Amino acid sequence: MKNLLGKLFVASVIGMFLIATMAGIGLAADTIKLGVAGPHSGDLASYGIPTVKAAELVVKEINAKGGVLGKQVELLVEDDVCKPEVATNTATKLISEKVDVVLGHICSGATKAALGIYKDSNIIAMSPSATNPALTQSGDYPNFYRTIASDDAQAKLEVDFAINVLKVKKIAVLHDKGDYGKGLAEFAKGFIEKSPKAEVVLYEGITPGAVDYSAVVQKIKRSKAEAVIFGGYHPEASKIVSQMRKKRMKTYFISDDGVKDETFIKVAQKYAEGVYATGPKDVSKNPMAIAATEAHKKAYGQDPGAFFLNAYAAALALLNGVEQAGSTDYNAVEKALRTQFVDTPLGKIRFDEKGDAVGVGFSMYQVQNGEYVELQ
Repeated sequence: MKNLLGKLFVASVIGMFLIATMAGIGLAADTIKLGVAGPHSGDLASYGIPTVKAAELVVKEINAKGGVLGKQVELLVEDDVCKPEVATNTATKLISEKVDVVLGHICSGATKAALGIYKDSNIIAMSPSATNPALTQSGDYPNFYRTIASDDAQAKLEVDFAINVLKVKKIAVLHDKGDYGKGLAEFAKGFIEKSPKAEVVLYEGITPGAVDYSAVVQKIKRSKAEAVIFGGYHPEASKIVSQMRKKRMKTYFISDDGVKDETFIKVAQKYAEGVYATGPKDVSKNPMAIAATEAHKKAYGQDPGAFFLNAYAAALALLNGVEQAGSTDYNAVEKALRTQFVDTPLGKIRFDEKGDAVGVGFSMYQVQNGEYVELQ
């Protein structure tokens, strides 16, 4: 009798374990898991947090309408601090949590570090902000998509503006040595060298996070550059611009979407005035953009931050891709993303064979009276 009771007890425990395991599997299968990766803390959090909020708003709206393929969408948010070495851990964690698709990463270096991990697991990742051209043009990451144009287009706009609009002939090109900043600077340097109207008088990499950039500012001054084109992010740009203006240098400062952020203006304060920066085209008159912005104000009590609309578009595109594919199967979703248009705050978009969004681009902005204004 004792042996029988013992066997029944063991069988009961095993049965409960199997039921619990099956329930867990059922729960996982009952949701579409959307990973969101980017900097949610640190100096570059102002670039990553708007993407989280965009995902939250999109998921809330879609879930209220019944979800995707009849399932609710579940958000899994992970912080990579915009650092490649952290991004690999972030990606590994999202894979372990069995994400179906990923919105992110934000910085090009962190994105590149994570993409191989997603690729090995057949997971599609879509960034609202990673602009390094090689991410799509190298062919190394067929699982990568983005809702922003690449740096070669951005650099071309900056150089054309400097030469044809500002009429400068001597240009200094700086970068922060990262995948994003250096990549953009190399393109800018190449475009200048191809022009008979201007020359590169200084090409220099700076150290991110330094307290003082007076040495490079002095080099800019000695080079007699009429304009600086900087590839990088707002923490370094704000310091360089501030030190230039304190030395009464009137050299034009032109940068990228890594600097076209309200945080740059808040940090540089009065020295931000007049700075030029490229950024995604203004789509504020698009009805979906208006609705998304208003939803953000209502939910969070403030205007959205950098790349919010690009992230909103990416979240919509990813989840629409799953819906159109009829499953989370990698090949099916990939085909849907490349063949099916989706309405977004950026307009009606789809993705080309490389993963770049068809129908998006950059504009030039200038800080005027404490805010970025799109130049026509």
